[in-house]
Order: sequence, then C-alpha cells, then structure tokens
Amino acid sequence: MDLIKKGAEADIFLTDWDGKKAILKARKKKNYRNHILDEKIRKQRTIRESQIISDVKSFGISTPLVYFVDTKKFTILMQHISGTLVRDMSKSKIIELCIEIGKIVGLLHKNGIIHGDLTTSNFIFSKKSLFLIDFGLASRTAKLDDHGVDLRLFKEILNSAHADIIDKAWSNFLKGYTKSVGQKYCKKIIDKVSIIESRGRYANVV
Repeated sequence: MDLIKKGAEADIFLTDWDGKKAILKARKKKNYRNHILDEKIRKQRTIRESQIISDVKSFGISTPLVYFVDTKKFTILMQHISGTLVRDMSKSKIIELCIEIGKIVGLLHKNGIIHGDLTTSNFIFSKKSLFLIDFGLASRTAKLDDHGVDLRLFKEILNSAHADIIDKAWSNFLKGYTKSVGQKYCKKIIDKVSIIESRGRYANVV
C-alpha cells in the first residue's frame, strides 16, 4: 500500500482489491478533539461521503465505485480511476471540458448536493468520461447560498490555476450549468456569486 496524497482530513493510499488497483481513503484522528467526539465525527463523515459517492451515480454522474466501508477504521475502499486530471490537460481541453463540468455541478445542485471542493484536480478524464472524485467535504443542501459558495470556489480555482483561460472556461462552465438547472436558477446563482465576491472575504477575480 502506497501513500499517494496526504490531506488535512484524510490520507489517500494506492492499494489493490480483488486483483485490481484501488484507492483507500483513511480519515485521520484529530488529537485536539475529544476522543469520543472525534470517532463520532469521523464515522459520520465516512458514512456520508460513501453514501453521496454512490447516490450521485443515479443522477448520471460518473464517480468511483465504493467497494467497502469500514466505520471502525474510518476508511473507504473504492475504485481507482485511471486517467488524466483535468488540471493537467491542455488549455483548450480544459476550456472544452468546463461545459461538462458545469453540467455535472448543475446536476449535483439540482439534486440537493454540494461538492465542497470543486477544483480541476477533482475531475478525472478517463475513457472519454469525466469522473468526479473526493467527496470528503460534500453535503446535502438545497440552500442557494451553499450552491453559490460551491461555484465561487470553482471560479477562484480557475483564476488561481488557469488564470489565462478563466474567461472562456468560466463562460463554458456556466453554459453547462445552465443546461442542468435552467436559466432562471443559473441567474440566481450568478447573482449570489457576485454578492459573495463583494463581501470582502473573497477577491473579485473577474
């Protein structure tokens, strides 16, 4: 088993399951929390993440298959997706894929789920399909504010990691998002993102 990513909340390992490559996500103990509370939180978040990963498939979104959930060790064993992170693709391909990313995010929001960590590192292009990964911060919410924060994060990522293509990428993202949620809701979200940007906690990037 090889450690491939160290995170604040969990570590990601490359392992195998039934002769296939697999990903093991292990939630970390937080020493500053009460032991009983810490275990309760890690258990709840492990269950919630595995359920959301599975549930969003019913919306037509590609996510890794969940093989096994261990609520005592706070781990999720899931399918390894072999492909290319959108972050590492050509500028023209990123711009093109932003339409599909927008559709996917719109489907999430339409069904009352936010991802919580929308970055081009959490989308993998594999066998002509776009997979969404890492639902560790995902939650169920129909609140416009929460959906707006989700979009604002993605816009911020485009500005920091793909600044030279942000205009075209963001425009395509909104086209895809509109296809999933409709023009009326998309307009509300764009207005909400503008409000969030004006609060001062965030820099106005466009």
